[in-house]
Amino acid sequence: MTTPTLVIGNKCYSSWSLRGWLPLRHFGVAFTERRLPLGTEEFDREMAQLGLNRRVPVLIDGEHTVWDSLAICEYANERWLDGRGWPVDRGARARARSVCAEMHSGFAGLRRALPMDCRASGAPTPVDEAARADVARMRALIADCRSRPGVHGADGGPWLFGAFSIADCHLAPIAVRFTVYGVPLEGAVAEWVGTMWALPALAEWVAAGRAEAERVPPDILAVP
Repeated sequence: MTTPTLVIGNKCYSSWSLRGWLPLRHFGVAFTERRLPLGTEEFDREMAQLGLNRRVPVLIDGEHTVWDSLAICEYANERWLDGRGWPVDRGARARARSVCAEMHSGFAGLRRALPMDCRASGAPTPVDEAARADVARMRALIADCRSRPGVHGADGGPWLFGAFSIADCHLAPIAVRFTVYGVPLEGAVAEWVGTMWALPALAEWVAAGRAEAERVPPDILAVP
């Protein structure tokens, strides 16, 4: 059986790559990692050969090529995780998918003001009104996921929906951003962010990102 390949960008900067990489690593799926530095000729050349939208991540599993982080998570859930990527409870599963979809399509102000950067100092960072609104919504979203007995956190676990899920993977870059940009946190939100930082797979990603030599201009970070 051929080992799948996951094409990613810089670990320091590519939040979307992290969302596709994290479930594979956390759940122990064997895969080959292919890192293409953002904003380079190598990136442009290799992504052009794939003939897709020139964004990472991309999963290549034999004859199947899957792009977009959410599609990769869904594929992995069916292919290797036997459904473990989503909550067992139907209501929790529906909300988890809604959380991922909102993250996937929204929070533009937060992304612009607090771009993914594992090397950021941790000092509080002033942001504009749009980003403040996004941060407030994200705090509320995380708190809601952890506060509803019987649906959210039904098994009593520390994650957004009790057991670790694709929702935690999709919000993982938020845990990084909130920490490295010194966003004030409290209660259930602070607890979840701390839980994410204690996850071995995320710690591995952040350490590798901080060790990268490349520095990517901010205008490039908005692309992958």
